[in-house]
Amino acid sequence: MNPFTLHTGTGLPLGLENVDTDQILPARFLSLKPEDGYADYCFRDLRFDADGLPLTGTPLTSDAYAGATFLVAGSNFGCGSSREGAVYALQHIGLRVVIAESFGDIFYQNALVNGFLPIQTDGETIRQILTQLQAHPRTLIHVDLEAQTVSVDESVTFNFQIDTFKKHCLLNGVDEIGFTMSFLNDIRRYEADISPK
Repeated sequence: MNPFTLHTGTGLPLGLENVDTDQILPARFLSLKPEDGYADYCFRDLRFDADGLPLTGTPLTSDAYAGATFLVAGSNFGCGSSREGAVYALQHIGLRVVIAESFGDIFYQNALVNGFLPIQTDGETIRQILTQLQAHPRTLIHVDLEAQTVSVDESVTFNFQIDTFKKHCLLNGVDEIGFTMSFLNDIRRYEADISPK
């Protein structure tokens, strides 16, 4: 993983509640290889009609929000089945951060181990961010993981919580395996010490 420290970008005001992993990456695309890319399939049924034509009236297909790297949603984002591909799909459309009122537990953990930052905040703050993005689509959002702060064009600023170990892994660009491998020399010394002479 690449280290995650600071990130600034524009936001996509999805604002929906209970967005499940099947809406993020529909099950019919799970047989496809992640390395081939999930960008065309992310939010497929929220972006396109049955004929594959872009739907209108949604920020997911609006040019105003093209290139957004933050997604802002309601409560219980990423609920449903435990598919890691949902995180890959969000990454493949260029997103780095999801800000929501709450998350599905498995999605939240999958996001963190794949270098994707889920940020939880209260409903009033979510409403303020959505209002700002809807009125001014190119509003910049800045996250500082070390300080655990988010600022939205200096009009909304808040702190967020994150597990200390997960934060360390994100800041250093390592997953649990990479973290364990950083102690490889210590592990080898320990194994040498306990092995029969």
